[in-house]
Formats: sequence, structure tokens, C-alpha cells
Amino acid sequence: MISRTALEYREDSGHYFERIRTLGDAVWLDSGRPLSRYGRYDILAAAPEFVVRYDRGALYLERDGNRTLLDEAPFDALKRLLAEYPAPPTDPDLPFCGGLIGHFGYDLGRALEQLPDRAVDDIEFPEMRVGFYAWALVVDHQKARAELVALDSVAPQQLADIKERLNTGRPADNALPFRLRAPFGNDLSREQYNRALARIDDYIHAGDCYQVNFTQRFSSQYEGDPWQAYRRLREAAPTPYSAYLESEDGTVLSLSPEQFLGSDGHQVTTKPIKGTRPRSADATEDAHLKQELRESIKDRAENLMIVDLLRNDLGKVCTFGTVKVPRLFAVESYANVHHLVTTVTGSLAPGQHPLDLLASCFPGGSITGAPKIRAMEIIDELEPQRRNIYCGSIGYISLCGRMDTSITIRTLLCEQGRIYCWAGGGIVADSVTEQEYEETYSKVNNLLKTLEATCNANAGD
Repeated sequence: MISRTALEYREDSGHYFERIRTLGDAVWLDSGRPLSRYGRYDILAAAPEFVVRYDRGALYLERDGNRTLLDEAPFDALKRLLAEYPAPPTDPDLPFCGGLIGHFGYDLGRALEQLPDRAVDDIEFPEMRVGFYAWALVVDHQKARAELVALDSVAPQQLADIKERLNTGRPADNALPFRLRAPFGNDLSREQYNRALARIDDYIHAGDCYQVNFTQRFSSQYEGDPWQAYRRLREAAPTPYSAYLESEDGTVLSLSPEQFLGSDGHQVTTKPIKGTRPRSADATEDAHLKQELRESIKDRAENLMIVDLLRNDLGKVCTFGTVKVPRLFAVESYANVHHLVTTVTGSLAPGQHPLDLLASCFPGGSITGAPKIRAMEIIDELEPQRRNIYCGSIGYISLCGRMDTSITIRTLLCEQGRIYCWAGGGIVADSVTEQEYEETYSKVNNLLKTLEATCNANAGD
């Protein structure tokens, strides 16, 4: 039912990705190895058999050069289309054996809930773009193994061409160098930010909500190949839920540290991040910041609010009594920040599908606030633009029953000559506006500065 061909293992899967990019709709779900210490698998694929796009209320199936309008809910359509293919045998060391890979933007939540329409929709990138990939290169960094995995639907000649590309092909070398045309600008003034947080504080004290994740956006113009930008960024910020997706709609460069939802058989996992401290180059100060985060009453309360929200979301599709919290308030350290991370698990109820799980929890509670719907209404009122890809999800749903998805924080979007980056944080009753503002920069400064170096290096052009 599937073929598996061993290839040379490489610590950096970018070598292989460069050889399949030109096949179209290329995706790399990137563990961040060798620099990241948390991830295990890379999944690389291109040339999907079909693509499903959800764009401003319209759902389309693109297959064999034709576009068909679908009269279904987005997740229902994906579940139906995935069911057209038989499920291969499972292998605990093979996360992906053919299936769906793509992005689910934050504003896909409008297909699930009635939300206001105040924020400006100024980016044309679709809310969802998911392809069905019948072949993929799966790299297992734990076992130092690389395999080309393909379904029977992949024609022998096509499979032979893919193998040749991966084994002996050369990357395309005609792309223009990436550069920013100007430093990133903040799309929200300091005064606007302060007023928004004051309004959130009013809502919290009025009892409307407990927490709101508030975001600001940065943008600039760019030229050249976004792939070169991604190569720079993954060196500066290696993370286990990174991803690079390119298509005719635009290019997503995600350096996310956060898992949204994972499922393996009936076992379900989510790992919300809430609570942040910047890293310090001084080892003593860095250890102090880490311990301060671990003991912070505010950050633990903020984390716990979201854990309760996610327990409720999981409870919609999990067997009663199975939702547990085996790891509470753990600290994980990345290149630029320390994060407070909790693990929540559950067991999918009989008859429930991983896509049902995704729909029931989308968008992730860690990037909305609590209660979720009221927090999303406040976000739409106070953030001037829609979030688009930011705070959505990227991941795969495999025919073998496994799913793994990220929360698209630390994520950039290249679209129509502009590049966008977002940063935010959870606002609660005892938040300090100045500290929250500085925290947004702590989260993305290494990304912004890495790319702004391309602008400065070419300032004399």
C-alpha cells in the first residue's frame, strides 16, 4: 500500500527541500534540527494531488487543473476527501504516510463561530490552504534515518523522478537574494497599544473575560527569494514546530515553538505556552529569569486559565474522564526566550476523527484568551487588522491516523511584495502595559533583526 525507500540521512533537511521546491506547493514541516533540541521529525513534500482552499467564505477544491466550489464546512470537506484513500498500516516510527499538509489561518475561526467584522482584512492570503500529498520525505533525527514514503497512487515514473531529484538533483540557483527594502515598521502606535490594553483591563474588571491575547503587527517591503530569509531565520531561532510553505498565494515562514494538537491513534496531546521571559547573555541573570518565570504567580495563573480552556475544548471530543494534565508549568528555553509550558492529554472518543479534534479546539486557546469567543470578539474590536495566518495552525493529518499541528506564533508571511510578522501576549488583570509591550519585542526581535540585517547590508545599493 505504501513504498519506503531509504535515502542518505542529513542533519539539515534543507539540502533535500531545495531539490523539490520547483515541483510546486512545496512544504517543509521542520523540527529545527540540528540546532533545536526538542524536535524529532522533518516532513518534506511537494506536488499535491489536490488542494483545498478556504477564502473569505468560499471553499474550493483544486484538482487536475480544475477548480470546484464545495458546499461544505472546511473541516467536513477535508475529512470526506481524506476518507477517499485507504489507510496504510501504522508504524510507530513513521508519523506521515501520505495525507493532508497545510495551514489553517486564525480567521478560519469565522467558519466555525459568528464573529464581528471590524478589523480590516488587508492581506489576501487564504484562511486555509491544505494539500493532499501522496509522497513525502520523512526524516527521523532520533534514529538518523531518511525515507521517501509514497502511496500506490504515485506513478512509477513520477516516483523515479522524485528519487533522482533527491539523490542527484541540484537546487535551483537563479533566485534573487532576499533583502528588506526598509526596516520593519510597527502597524500599531504606542498610544494605540496603550489604549487597547486599557480597554481590555476595563473588560476584565467588568467580568467580560479573564484574559485576552492582544497582538501587534510589523511589516515591510521585500524583494528576492523568501527561502533565503527562512534559512537565516532558522539559524537565529531554531524551534521544533518550524515550517516553510510556499505556493502561488504566498510564502509562510514559521519558527513556532508551540504544539497546538497532536494525536496518535486515540491519544491526544496539546502543549499551550503562556508565560515568557527574555534570555540573557549572562548565565547568572539568565538562570534568574528562568527561575523568576517558574515561580511567577501571574504567569502561572495566566497559564492555568488557558489550560482550563483547553481541557474544556478537548472534553468536546474526548472520552469523559480521560483529559489529564501530566505536566504543569514546565519551563522550556529557546534562543531568545524562556516559556512556561503545560501538557494536557486525552483520549479521543469512539467515532471521533483527528479533524473533529482540530475543529473543536480551533483556534487555539493560548492565542485567544478566555472565555474564547468573548476574547475573540474583543480581539476583533481592538486589533486594527485581521491576523490571517498568525495564531492559526500548520501541520499534517496522516492517513495512518496521526496528526501534529503547531500554533503559528513567531510566524512571518510573504505576500505580494510585503512581509508581515506579529507578536502578542496574554493580558490579565495584573498585567503591566509597559512590560507587555516589551515582551512582544522579546518574542520577535531576533526574527526582525535577522532580516533587517539584509536591509542594512544593502543600504548603499
